[in-house]
Amino acid sequence: MNAGVTDGKPRVNEYMTRDVATVSPDTTVGEVAARIAESDEHSGFPVCDGRRVEGFISARDLLLADDEEPLFKVMSTDLVVAHPQMKVTDAARVILRSGIQKLPVVDDAGNLVGIISNADVIRSQIERATPEKVGKLIRTLESIHDISVGEERRTISLSNLVPTQGKVYADELEGRRYELEHGLAEPLVVIDVDGRLLLADGHHRAMAADTLDIEEMDAYVIVIDEEIELGMERTACKEGLSSISDITVVDYARHPLVETTKRLQ
Repeated sequence: MNAGVTDGKPRVNEYMTRDVATVSPDTTVGEVAARIAESDEHSGFPVCDGRRVEGFISARDLLLADDEEPLFKVMSTDLVVAHPQMKVTDAARVILRSGIQKLPVVDDAGNLVGIISNADVIRSQIERATPEKVGKLIRTLESIHDISVGEERRTISLSNLVPTQGKVYADELEGRRYELEHGLAEPLVVIDVDGRLLLADGHHRAMAADTLDIEEMDAYVIVIDEEIELGMERTACKEGLSSISDITVVDYARHPLVETTKRLQ
C-alpha cells in the first residue's frame, strides 16, 4: 500500500483541503448555478452520493442545461482524481496537463476525503523552499559566530520586527500582495536575538501585509539566546531602521539596474 511510503516527498493528504463542499446527484442545475454565482471560491463541486464520488459538476457543464435538470444527467462522470498518498508533484502534473484547477481526493473505497488545488500545490513548493533558506542561514550564523542556535515556527507581530533591508520595490510588492490575498505567501524568516526580532528574509511580504492591514504573519524563527550583535543588526542601526514603516518603497523605474542600463544607452 502507498500508505507506507516514507521517502520524504510531500503527499496530497498533507496539503489537501479536507472540508469539501459537495452536491448530491439529485440537486438541480439551477440550485448549483446559484451557488456558483454567489461564491467567490467555487466554480464547481464534486457530486457525491453519501461519501462516494459519482461525478463532478462545473460551470461549463451547466451552460446549456435546463435549470430543472438533476445533476446526474449533466455532470461529468469521467473523473480525474487523486489518492491521498499520491505525491504532490504527480498531482501537479495532472492539474497542469488536464487543465483542471481542483482534483477530488478519494481513498481506496472511492470515498471523498478531500480536494487539492493548484494553489495547494504552489503552497507545498513554497514550504519546501523556506526550510532550505533557514537551514543555510543557521549554518552561516553558527559558523561565523561559533554558536548553537535553535529553530521555531511561530506567528510574529509585524510591529515587533526590525527590518534589515531599507528598500523594497513597488512591482515586487504587488506580487507579494497578490500571494497574501490568495493564501500563497511564503513564511518570513526572523532571527530572535535575545528577544530582538530581526527580519532576515521577507521584507516585501511584510510590507505587503502591512498595506493589507495584516498584523501578524507566520515565520520561521532562528533563536539565539546569547547576547551578540549581528552584522545585519549593525547595518539596520546605521540606516535608522527600527520598524517596517522605515522601509522605503522604490518604483521599479528607479531600480539601480534600470538606471545603469539607461546610462549605458
